[in-house]
This record gives sequence, structure tokens and C-alpha cells, in this order.
Amino acid sequence: MQVNNVDLTISAVEPKQYPATNYPEIALVGRSNVGKSSLTNVLINRRNFAHTSSQPGKTQTLNFYNVEDQLYFVDVPGYGYAKVSKKERERFGKMIEEYLTQREQLRGVIQLVDGRHKPTADDISMYQWLAYYNIPTLIVGTKIDKVKPNARNRVKNDIIRTLDLAPGTPSVLFSAVKKQGQDQVWNWIEQRIGEERN
Repeated sequence: MQVNNVDLTISAVEPKQYPATNYPEIALVGRSNVGKSSLTNVLINRRNFAHTSSQPGKTQTLNFYNVEDQLYFVDVPGYGYAKVSKKERERFGKMIEEYLTQREQLRGVIQLVDGRHKPTADDISMYQWLAYYNIPTLIVGTKIDKVKPNARNRVKNDIIRTLDLAPGTPSVLFSAVKKQGQDQVWNWIEQRIGEERN
């Protein structure tokens, strides 16, 4: 998709604030500081449109980015950050669950994992949860420019094995610096937004 126009429509905390459009939506989930903002910026061809937070766990809203009046990217609060209070984690955990399970416009989820390390217990739990609800998911291993080229196949295999990906679940290695994997991610998005939610 050729992207020229993007805007942050709303930062929402409850369903009544969600956009009232029927544009298909793609949610981005992952640990705090895994690179959701960097991926968003590469996909929409902007340098600093989606802000990278210097404070992990700071994003506590669902941020709806309108892309070309054709779809929304929905940036979901990062998980797995210990300094956020248990009460706060429960609050936005409920908000995320409600959005991912009940939003008719949701066409799929991009789950980001840090390509420099094996997926964490939180990453595994998130993937299992998405699989349980049969939500179409693309796994993206981020920061791959920091991994030696001859180790990247091993990284991808580690992600597939550790998450125990269901057959047919796609995975992509991505670098915001080199823009590696950008086309594969867009191809998956375009395929998903052309389909109705089950």
C-alpha cells in the first residue's frame, strides 16, 4: 500500500471511544520496547509519527492510527513490564482482552518478539491466548539488524519452536533500521484486510 496520509484518530480506553468506522483493523502487540512504534513508522513511511516511549510500560491506551482512510493500525499497550502496578496491568489487560475478542473490525494481530532473545514466558502466553481465540496472527522478530546474518535462521527457528507456532502461522524477521521484512509484513496486512473476520 502506498501511504501518504496517516493520523492518530484517538487514544482509547473503552469501546465507546473506538472509531465508529468500519475500516479493517490490525492490532500490534508485544512486550514494552519491543519495537511496535518503530514497525508502525516503517510501515507508514514516517520517521517519528508513532512515538517510541523512553519509559517502558507508559502506553496505557489503544492508539488508533488511521491509514489512508482504509484501515487502522491499533497500537496495544506493551505487556511484561514489572514497574507497572498489578492493578494497572489488570485494568489494561481487561481493556486489551475486550478489544481483541469483541472488536468486529479486527482482521488480525501482529505479535512482535525481540529477535535478539528467545521469546519470553509473556510472549508465549500472548501467542497461546491469540491461538486459543483463533485470531489470525503474524509473528514478527524485531531488531534483527543486531543479529549476525549467519545466526538469523537459528533465530527464526527459535521463535517458531519456543512459541510452538501452529502450522500455517507466518513469521517474519524485521529490521526498522534496514527496513528488512517490511514488504512481507505489508503483504500479510493486505491479505488480512481483504477478508471478513470469522
